[in-house]
Amino acid sequence: MLEQKEQEVARNLDQAVQEFREKYQQPETRREFDIYDPEGLKKDRPARVCDDDPRCGPASLQKFAGEDLSEKERKKLQVEMTKKYLSEQKAERQREQAQKKYADNLDYKKRVELDERAQYLSLMEEECRKAIDMATTNFNQALALEAEERKKLLKQQEQNNNFAEIYNNLTGDILTEDPAVAISCLSPQRVLPDRWKGMTPEQLRVIWDAQEKQRQEKQRLIEEEKQRDSEWDKQRMLAARAAMTMEQQEEELNKNMRKRLDSYNQQLSREQQAHLRYLEKDVYTNNPTAHYHTQFNTTSR
Repeated sequence: MLEQKEQEVARNLDQAVQEFREKYQQPETRREFDIYDPEGLKKDRPARVCDDDPRCGPASLQKFAGEDLSEKERKKLQVEMTKKYLSEQKAERQREQAQKKYADNLDYKKRVELDERAQYLSLMEEECRKAIDMATTNFNQALALEAEERKKLLKQQEQNNNFAEIYNNLTGDILTEDPAVAISCLSPQRVLPDRWKGMTPEQLRVIWDAQEKQRQEKQRLIEEEKQRDSEWDKQRMLAARAAMTMEQQEEELNKNMRKRLDSYNQQLSREQQAHLRYLEKDVYTNNPTAHYHTQFNTTSR
């Protein structure tokens, strides 16, 4: 028990000594604590407080010639200049986009106008072709009707000629051989060959008249054929003239379109050259020189 009490007393004494040391004998209260203070460098005053520190002489090795003392102001100015340059680039890009949009709009309107013109010309060409086809159809129908009428007329005339020939053969002197002397006594339709004296002038005149009519009819058919050929040549000439007129109109239209397109391209070229001159004279007037880039990376800091 005494040993335990002594141990407890010694322990209490050691504890009291330790608490006294922790409370009144801390290392930072010692006189030589600044010699081995582990936080001494952190607590010490820096070797250079500012650019105008009087302690920074030539031997301090804290201040050197050529240092960028106005780095903050320079960087701030560079940031402002970069912002301004980016704003100008953005505005320039917006202007270029607006100009491109305007040029695309003009090009779209021009192509729409050309398409409408092409559709109009195609419609006119189709109408002209329809008119030519209708005129050709009407002409062919007229020719067909004329040919049909001519066939009917020729058939009727041939039939009439056949009837006339039959009648002439039946009633003329060719077969009867002058009925007054060549009529048989057995039958009035019978002829006596030994009494036939040949054809009379009247009979010959009838034959000549028939031949003349045939010749005139043939001449009339030839004239009609020539007239039909002439009419057909005239129609072909009119069609060729119409096609040539359309081709000339199309060439004139293409020529005008090419002139307008050339004028439009020249106008675009002038506008682009004026824009380039504006950029060279008014926008890009303060280009950085080689001396400006030599100011960077001149020190180790």
